[in-house]
Amino acid sequence: MAPAGPSAASPAISLARQPELTLRAILTGVVIGAILTPCNVYSGLKIGWAFNMAIAAVLLGFGFWQVNRALIGTRSWGILENNTNQMVASSAASNISGGLVAPLPALTLLTGQVLPWYWLIFWVAIVSILGVIVAAGLRNQMLLREKLSFPAGIATAETMTRIHDRGDDAVSRLKLLLSAAAVSGAIKAFHDLVIAMPRVGPGLKLPGSAAAPTLSNLGFTLDPSLLMLGFGAIIGLRAGLSILLGAVVAWGLLAPYVLAQGWAEPGAIEPQASWFAPLVTWLLWPGATLMVVASLVSFGISLLRLYGGKKKPKSSRWARGLGWRGHAFALSAIAVLIALTSAHLFGIGFWTAIGAVGVSYILAIVATRATGETGITPIGAMGQVTQLAYSILAPGQIGTNLMTANITGGAAGQCADLMQDLKTGMLIGATFRFQILAQFFGVIVGSVVGSIVYLLLIPDPRSMLITPEWPAPAVATWKAVAEVLTAGLASIPTGALPAMAVAAVLGVILALAEQMLPPRHARWLPSAPAIGLAFVVPAWNAISLFLGAAAAALIARIAPQWAERHVVGLAAGLVAGESLIGVATLALRALD
Repeated sequence: MAPAGPSAASPAISLARQPELTLRAILTGVVIGAILTPCNVYSGLKIGWAFNMAIAAVLLGFGFWQVNRALIGTRSWGILENNTNQMVASSAASNISGGLVAPLPALTLLTGQVLPWYWLIFWVAIVSILGVIVAAGLRNQMLLREKLSFPAGIATAETMTRIHDRGDDAVSRLKLLLSAAAVSGAIKAFHDLVIAMPRVGPGLKLPGSAAAPTLSNLGFTLDPSLLMLGFGAIIGLRAGLSILLGAVVAWGLLAPYVLAQGWAEPGAIEPQASWFAPLVTWLLWPGATLMVVASLVSFGISLLRLYGGKKKPKSSRWARGLGWRGHAFALSAIAVLIALTSAHLFGIGFWTAIGAVGVSYILAIVATRATGETGITPIGAMGQVTQLAYSILAPGQIGTNLMTANITGGAAGQCADLMQDLKTGMLIGATFRFQILAQFFGVIVGSVVGSIVYLLLIPDPRSMLITPEWPAPAVATWKAVAEVLTAGLASIPTGALPAMAVAAVLGVILALAEQMLPPRHARWLPSAPAIGLAFVVPAWNAISLFLGAAAAALIARIAPQWAERHVVGLAAGLVAGESLIGVATLALRALD
């Protein structure tokens, strides 16, 4: 997609006259961020992925103020105000990278430690602020010197340009998003509050002993959830096909073999019963190995490509920022705060935590550069590099292993999200300092809302996570890596080690091929992270993700222009509706 210059072509004077960091823009972003953050917490615990919510925030903010203008005559909602709104909202929604859906639950599963709500909020906030500060120091190199693309940032800028130039297009897209959310939410509410809709699948029994599973036992059923269909439409056909392939290999081939060998116990002997829980404790090992090895190989290649062009950036209103002294002071202050908090909460030594902040800075550069080139942020890989390092520096200390990695992964995730938004701001002529301030508002909102939603959804992580209801694949991966690095090979189930070796080789091959082949050839390769994900989520999730991806691809083939304008909004609506209703019904049950 070519970088469209929104009103990039507009005169700078006209942009300078537009309001930007206004109270209503900030409050709009706060409200939308509070609505979208639960969606990412929900999806993170379901499939281990979170999504950039900038375009959804742009559409919602524009639609709200267009309605207000028509009804009560409020002043026009400008493109720069909308950019402030999406900065706050997307920053809030991306805040789950601060640890809510991976290292913090893994810490609870391994040690039993649960942070009180106020410390949970504070920890997620300071880890995310570290990412904002790192990004503030990288924007000249990444955006002005290297001119990295940051695809999501370009897509957001192009969306804003279109809807502010043609309001009718925005209204139709918003109506579709809200309609999809209403349908998805209504089905979820009916399922949760009226009658649970069963998953439908064949009770066909596989050949073998009396305890041999049926296809339904292995998860090959159709799920009534529209959430996964929406996710599938967003992730694309390559990832959807890869997840389906992974499900066939993991649940269709490996799982029956594991049961026949006696390496895992069967579940309830009923045709429709799910055997996910007893099988995933074995399958997560090769699945996590595939995801981790492929991500680390890609990370290593990105490291070799780290430094780019030498051209000096031009001076501009957008480029003027904090200055190196201010940046150094802010980085030093947040490093000390993180180190003191780590010592108090997790017993991590002060200098150990300071070292983790230093490692975070380096790895955030690599992760953000990968995001700039591909649109994908390897948060897990960054955390696992830190886990590996601290398994040597602090052997046998699970808390140190996980939470130093939390610092790295959280900083990398927030840094990459901000750089996407800074790309958007550069294209539309936004002010750098205002964008950074908007990010801080988003961090606060995301930390508060995300932490509260997590505590409402998962009041008892040890009994609720890594189950059919909450597969939490990111938690399973971080937990598995910590167990191996601190407890050794004795923590691995019988028979899993050879499968992990095969997965590691496959991860290396796929990652190298993807990085080395020309893009026109690499796009036909299966995605190693997506295949690995299928090992740690139920097969019915993989089927739904594939169906959503296939439907989106079919629409794009039949009606490409309609698909370009509407598929993302439609998919975002399906995700938002179900996840928000899911959070609301669980909150109601908690109150009861």
